[in-house]
Amino acid sequence: MLEQLTKKLSPNTRATLYLTSFGLTKVPMIFFLTPRVTEFTNEKCSILIPLSRRAKNHLGSMYFGALCTGADCAGGLLAMKLIQDSGNKVSLVFKDFKAEFLKRAESDVTFSCIQGKEVATLVAKTLNSEERQNMTVYVAAHAKGELVASFQLTLSLKKKK
Repeated sequence: MLEQLTKKLSPNTRATLYLTSFGLTKVPMIFFLTPRVTEFTNEKCSILIPLSRRAKNHLGSMYFGALCTGADCAGGLLAMKLIQDSGNKVSLVFKDFKAEFLKRAESDVTFSCIQGKEVATLVAKTLNSEERQNMTVYVAAHAKGELVASFQLTLSLKKKK
């Protein structure tokens, strides 16, 4: 019954429910910030984090921890979905993180990663290897159409035995 219901939902809504569930059970910070998937294709993942009381700093702009969480979600959701679809167990971590904060984010922020094909290649390579595989993913953060931050995260995958 639940499977039939979720098939009727849009891919963005399904991805948002998946992300919410993951946040609720594994990473409470994600759940706390209530991100919403605004675009989810094989090539692109965009996540919106609202500028709510939970996400604000003392200056009224988005707290850098909330910005980093958005980058984490946009950079990792494609890989998480591909891993889940494969039916295999794969360890996913971010091995390093580089951020450049360009402007104060004083409204909702959209985080986008457009490397879906490269992430799919990394997942396939991981499934065919016993070695840890790494790749840098790039995430851009926009508020009101302006770039407010950019991120580089090294996605690190290893097939579990």
